[in-house]
Amino acid sequence: MWTVLLLTSALSFAIKWFGHAVPERWLSNSRLQRINALVPISLLSALVVAQGLVLKTHVVIDHRVAGLLAAVAALFAKAPFPVVVVVAAASSALVYHWH
Repeated sequence: MWTVLLLTSALSFAIKWFGHAVPERWLSNSRLQRINALVPISLLSALVVAQGLVLKTHVVIDHRVAGLLAAVAALFAKAPFPVVVVVAAASSALVYHWH
């Protein structure tokens, strides 16, 4: 376990160091900037799918999907973030209770 921890720490440090060593002209490339703007969106989408539709190794449709759909509806209605969270939690809890 310590070996994995030390290797992961070394890899993290190397990646951060390499990020500082990249020439400025590479980072100012417009194509790279467009790709970097989409990375957080794709990671968040993958996290939502992984946490909302997967149970261990199986894709499932359960109460979490109702919460996700309610959150999306609240976002389209331009609700504030705390309202989105409460709507998602309440709808998920209601479906869980009914099921």
